[in-house]
Amino acid sequence: MLRADMLLAWIVMLVPLAVQAVEETLMDTRLTTSELAWIAHPESGWEEVSGYDEGSNPIRTYQVCNVQQLSQNNWLRTEFITRKDVQRVYVELKFTVRDCNSLPNIPGSCKETFNLFYYESDSDSDSPYWMENPYVKVDTIAPDASFSRRDAARVTTKVRSFGPLSRTGFYLAFQDLGACVSLISVRVFYKKCPRTVASFGSFPETLTGAEPTSLVIAPGTCIPNAVEVSVPLKLYCNGDGEWMVPVGACTCGAGYEAAGKDTQCNACTRGTYKSKQGDGICIPCPKNSRSTAPAVTICPCQSGYYRADADPPEMMCTSVPSAPRNVISNVNETSVVMEWSEPGDSGGRDDVLYNIICKKCTEKMCTRCDDNVQFWPRQLGVTQRHISVSHLQAHTKYSFEIQAVNGVSGKSPPSPNYYTVNITTNQAAPSAVPNVLSHGSSASSLTLSWSPPESPNGIILDYEIKYFSKGYSGAGNTVTSQRTTLRIEGMNPDTLYVVQVRARTVAGYGAYSDPREFQTTAEDGDRSSLQEQVPMVVGSVTAGLIFIIAVVVIVIVCFSRKQRNDPESEYTEKLQQYMVPGMKLYIDPFTYEDPNEAVRDFAKEIEISCVKIEEVIGAGEFGEVCRGRLKQAGRREQLVAIKTLKAGYTEQQRRDFLSEASIMGQFDHPNIIRLEGVVTRSRPVMILTEFMENGALDSFLRMNDGQFTVIQLVGMLRGIASGMKYLSEMNYVHRDLAARNILVNSNLVCKVSDFGLSRFLENSRSDPTYTCSLGGKIPIRWTAPEAISYRKFTSASDVWSYGIVMWEVMSYGERPYWDMSNQDVINAVEQDYRLPPPMDCPAALHQLMLDCWLRDRNLRPKFSQIVSSLDKLIRNAASLKVTSPTQAGMSQQLLDRTVPDYTTFPTVGDWLEAIKMGQYQENFLSAGFTSFHLVAQMTAEDLLRIGVTLAGHQKKLLNSIQDMRLQMSQTLPVQV
Repeated sequence: MLRADMLLAWIVMLVPLAVQAVEETLMDTRLTTSELAWIAHPESGWEEVSGYDEGSNPIRTYQVCNVQQLSQNNWLRTEFITRKDVQRVYVELKFTVRDCNSLPNIPGSCKETFNLFYYESDSDSDSPYWMENPYVKVDTIAPDASFSRRDAARVTTKVRSFGPLSRTGFYLAFQDLGACVSLISVRVFYKKCPRTVASFGSFPETLTGAEPTSLVIAPGTCIPNAVEVSVPLKLYCNGDGEWMVPVGACTCGAGYEAAGKDTQCNACTRGTYKSKQGDGICIPCPKNSRSTAPAVTICPCQSGYYRADADPPEMMCTSVPSAPRNVISNVNETSVVMEWSEPGDSGGRDDVLYNIICKKCTEKMCTRCDDNVQFWPRQLGVTQRHISVSHLQAHTKYSFEIQAVNGVSGKSPPSPNYYTVNITTNQAAPSAVPNVLSHGSSASSLTLSWSPPESPNGIILDYEIKYFSKGYSGAGNTVTSQRTTLRIEGMNPDTLYVVQVRARTVAGYGAYSDPREFQTTAEDGDRSSLQEQVPMVVGSVTAGLIFIIAVVVIVIVCFSRKQRNDPESEYTEKLQQYMVPGMKLYIDPFTYEDPNEAVRDFAKEIEISCVKIEEVIGAGEFGEVCRGRLKQAGRREQLVAIKTLKAGYTEQQRRDFLSEASIMGQFDHPNIIRLEGVVTRSRPVMILTEFMENGALDSFLRMNDGQFTVIQLVGMLRGIASGMKYLSEMNYVHRDLAARNILVNSNLVCKVSDFGLSRFLENSRSDPTYTCSLGGKIPIRWTAPEAISYRKFTSASDVWSYGIVMWEVMSYGERPYWDMSNQDVINAVEQDYRLPPPMDCPAALHQLMLDCWLRDRNLRPKFSQIVSSLDKLIRNAASLKVTSPTQAGMSQQLLDRTVPDYTTFPTVGDWLEAIKMGQYQENFLSAGFTSFHLVAQMTAEDLLRIGVTLAGHQKKLLNSIQDMRLQMSQTLPVQV
């Protein structure tokens, strides 16, 4: 064996390894000056030797050189090394190996390598056997170059890693199998990613993972005054202790700018601001504003200047405009046209609008003009510098205030920035006669009466009555009357006459009334009409008696059926037998003791061979919905929709499925889905209905948003109302009327469908549309309050649902109440909130919706009245062009009333805050109601238009406005 001092001369100075990662040392023999006292086996193997490095520092090394002996197996084990929660460690070995060829007289078993092992343990008391198992081999270590006696010692540095580690600590072991090795130093260390700041985020020091390829997630936090712009904020620490793969980022918040190479966020200095978070820098305050503190996000305006709520922070502060100039008025009878020049000072803004306040004046005071006065193009928020006012009263003094406002008018105290115009109207012709009535006729005369004009505009001198036979193309005949009644003589018998009336004052004739048609009788009209009336009277009495008898018989039959438990089919036959001719009632199939009997009574059985299924188009409650064809003998082939009953059904499911056919089979109306028949004798069980090409109404409207005229939409609504009128007259309550349950064909004809589930809303639906209430499931957004609270379903509750359908149609399938929860909808309806009119919805249609949503169900219109109303709208298309919102009916007060004196508040916003209505400040400002003079003129229609939809809030505001008017009237000077 070679002596240890033969190897010491070969030790050279060690060069530190430059690495980017942070390395923490667990063990380093270079720092130990005393004996290492590692365990060697056998004792004749590895030997501890002292030496010095080039700095004359003592070091401890181990060497072995038993190359002259065969079968070497020399082990060296380190002390116990604590892991410190790391999962992977690195071992740096500095060593030299003697070239076997340079050693004399050695056997062929000489080696130039040694092995590195490790062994994990929870304590340092374990003494494993000196063998590869349980030791875990890391690697066979070979030098970069061995050395001979004549060479300088060549030191090799090798780094190896191993893991994952899980126990308290570990040992390193070195195995020599016959080499001449000097183990100069052993350093055990681990790597970690250093603490760093990146993308304005701070990341902690992080240990590497168990594998060289592991990526350890390090969550980050934004540095002070920074905010996250994308989450989560994190970096990945790789196996080499390097940061990589950044995820998320922070940025300097508003009022702060980046500094220190994106590692700091410094506050904006005085006189500068930064309004948004991001990479921007602090910039000087805009004109007419200043900042006296650091880190501001918006520079406050200087005294007398303001910034509108919608103005961006970078916009300069502005002031209110001065009054309009050079106002010119031109009175024409009961109308006035006014023009003016723009204000001399716009306040530095380009959003100047004009409001016109109309007051009717007497000798004592001026009061607000009534709602009959019309303004064109509008009264508030006028963009042009001219306006036309009509429908004023004749010979009346008026005062008009033309006010200039801009986006900051609501921010400043009230100021006299308006121009006052005083005018007196002239004489005007009377308005049209509203209606003409007939009070009898003969073969040669008509007796007529009419109502005076609503606005006579003076003393009525007389009335001119124009009449002519229908179809006559000439000018016709005219007579005059100073009274509102007249008997016209000399007319032709049995002739249809058209009559119109107009009034005359000193200003001339007014407009004619709408034409009315009246007919004279035949020559023997008096006697013949009496003879004709006798059988009519007798017939009416007879029909009445028949009806009374039928009612009595029905009661008796119903009572006897309960006593004898007769089959329902017999009851049905007797009911139909005693009903008045032409009268038809809906019969609930579930009153049948055998529901199959109802199917046979009301649905036609179709042979399965006549049905061809082409395509599955959806899924129903009980099975698939298909499109197919029906070809019956003697009839043309037709497209049909086919509902199938899924396999494995129970008898109860079969009855429930076929109940829809039992219901549909009783209906025959162009706006009710038509039943073609059923297949019950084959499998699968089917219900066949007419095929509706455009599917459900709600999805059809959403796919064709904005593609239809108002007349087309009203036509759809008329069809639905007509179908529901038919159902209500049959005493059938739908319970689930909604746009999703209306089907549309290729001609845009709408038909009511979905009858099978109307009585199963309690048990069958899992759709969130159908929400649990009082033990059952109902479609909250479409259901009347009494039906939700008391399960009171009637035709009146169907009318409520129809109002929601109207809203769905006019909004092109928008979800009622939007994203409000069902409970929020219930609470809102209870507080008398009603849906506002959809965009471009005619006022008459929204008023009809509001009528359908009256709390008292007895006050809601009947479906027959709805159909009549829609017919009138269709005939009078001009009425559908008025899209101004209609005032909803007032409801009970929701908030306590407070009546402060408006003069104690500098702005309208302060007044709103005082009456607990501060949430509407922006609504008032955006609509131009920026002064108390304007607010005092507001109506319920104005409140609804600007977005005050809760009835309780409307009432509170109207009460406060009324008190404001009263306070103004006590101090307002007379202006004439």
